[in-house]
Amino acid sequence: MPPPATGLFVDLEFPACVSSLLGRGNTPLTPLCDRITWLRPQEICPSPHLFPENRKDAIGKQGILGDCWFICACSALQKSPSLLHQVFPADQCTWEDQGYTGCFVCRFWRFGRWVEVTIDDRLPCLGHKLCFSHCQDQGAFWLPLLEKAYAKLHGCYEALWAGQVVDALVDLTGGLVERWSLEFAEESFREEMLSRMLDLKDRCAMSCSVLHSKEGSRDLGQFHAFTITDIQHGFTKDGQPLLLFRIHNPWGRSCWEGSWGKSGNKWALMDQTESSRFLSQIQDGEFWVDKEEFFREFNEVAVAFPVIKTDHVQSIWTGSVLSHTQQIYGSWIKGQNAGGSRNNSSFSNNPKYWLRVRKQSEVYLILMQISPRGEIGTSNNMSSRKLQREGSYSMVPIAVGLHLWKVEKRRFNLQKTILTTPVAGTSSHSYDRQLHLRCKLSPGYHLLIPSTFLRDTEGDFLLRVLSIGPITLREITSNPPLEWASNDMMPGTWETQELKGQWKKSNSAGGSRNFPSYHLNPAIPFCVPTNSQLVKFTLRQHNLENSCHAIGFHVYLVPTDGSLSPFSQVPCASCIPHSHSLEVSQICDLAPGQYIVVPSTYLPDQECTFSIFISTLTERKPIQSEETLGQILKEVSVISLMK
Repeated sequence: MPPPATGLFVDLEFPACVSSLLGRGNTPLTPLCDRITWLRPQEICPSPHLFPENRKDAIGKQGILGDCWFICACSALQKSPSLLHQVFPADQCTWEDQGYTGCFVCRFWRFGRWVEVTIDDRLPCLGHKLCFSHCQDQGAFWLPLLEKAYAKLHGCYEALWAGQVVDALVDLTGGLVERWSLEFAEESFREEMLSRMLDLKDRCAMSCSVLHSKEGSRDLGQFHAFTITDIQHGFTKDGQPLLLFRIHNPWGRSCWEGSWGKSGNKWALMDQTESSRFLSQIQDGEFWVDKEEFFREFNEVAVAFPVIKTDHVQSIWTGSVLSHTQQIYGSWIKGQNAGGSRNNSSFSNNPKYWLRVRKQSEVYLILMQISPRGEIGTSNNMSSRKLQREGSYSMVPIAVGLHLWKVEKRRFNLQKTILTTPVAGTSSHSYDRQLHLRCKLSPGYHLLIPSTFLRDTEGDFLLRVLSIGPITLREITSNPPLEWASNDMMPGTWETQELKGQWKKSNSAGGSRNFPSYHLNPAIPFCVPTNSQLVKFTLRQHNLENSCHAIGFHVYLVPTDGSLSPFSQVPCASCIPHSHSLEVSQICDLAPGQYIVVPSTYLPDQECTFSIFISTLTERKPIQSEETLGQILKEVSVISLMK
């Protein structure tokens, strides 16, 4: 084998050492680490290449890492060349190119955005052979490189030891995935499911899993995922129809000795030509099962929605393109808006959103919980600190739910509305990282409330809406009473200050309260006079609408004796969750005193200038001008800070 070239890229953020293999060290990978070496592809085989000439040879094998769930999800990339190039960008220099550097870039969809992960091509090996994933064609390296990038995203290889196929499919497609339970499924549902699978088998990634072994079928293992590579109709000698599923085991070897195994007894039901046709199609690790065996042996199916060339998701139920997308980040914070499920009287305190549907549409409402210590990927390169914080070891899922009500008009009674039956809602709160509701919604306004099952459970989330028709999604930023709809409804005079500031990286862009750098944010003082009733805050970022940061603010009371920092207190008012909007506002009922307002972006180090308007409603009668202006004059003072 030729020696590796010198001067190749070395990834210092994900080094070729034990720290990139192990996290907690509580898996069977631990005792093997001392024997693992890191080699570049040209040290492993004489002529490495990214992709095999024969598409079937790209199918993945698992190796000694327990990441069958990820290997199965990678079948989505084999179904769609455009999606493959989205995740594994084309035109990267390889070992056959003169400009080869040993550096590769992969992309993953993380919490609402595509993020890039850069790696070198040193891969874990045992005895000069890849010890983790590899392709049927062992000279093709796209899969082990993608697996390494995914391991870096999670902090280490061991973090991939167990997971959900649906989560990996979302990370690889940025779309929707449905999970269908096969246990106790009614016959009508099974038939509808089979119809969908037959229609989608050439366009969608489909996986089936065994969650617990059944008596007499231990061949398939437990907590193991498989790829459905094909579904075909067949016929017996006497013309009886058959439906056979071709299943691939990521172990790369057959594990099934059932009736349709290679030496199974049911092949005799077919004539030789028909049976030879089926048997000639299977590769290493593949086997056939019929419909009855499929429903008996497997516990659930995962189906990824097709992603078409325009990067839009296509409905698996109607074939319609979900061409309209909106998303908002949010948080449940203890003592503020973590109201719990509908079992709690505090349910109405949860984050609330207006969803306006412009025309009758098929709509998908998606709630994705984000790791409590995770990062929302916004930059092209992710530091090792961020990668570690985003790791699956820090992900402690919480039970979440989502409910939707149709309202006839914007001004409504919140408490009465949430006591009625929702138009759509989760039947139970789920620990899934992502859940969704499929709805057919009529034009008008809808109230959308995501919640945790237990009150005061904290967490971050991403709320997405995909629709075939135009929609508008925005958060309800005003606290009850919701009847505070406009300034004109409140008698008195509004006195407004405009204050300008800037979030500057490593200086005044501290991010949200989730980050230790929060105290770096601008702290803007203001006073609530004794004759004041209400204070309205409006935060406006000076940014383009399509590149908005998620913004929000907190208001703190300044202690009269100066003994405590305002940051050490619980905010007395907040405009959260942070919203990707040009402007957010909140009306607060504050007692007279000295305060500071702290505007922030959700993530640290996001730079932008901003203006914040502080309007105080006083009980003074409005000043009437003798001139024929026809409107109330408002006193406005402009103050410029922190230029």
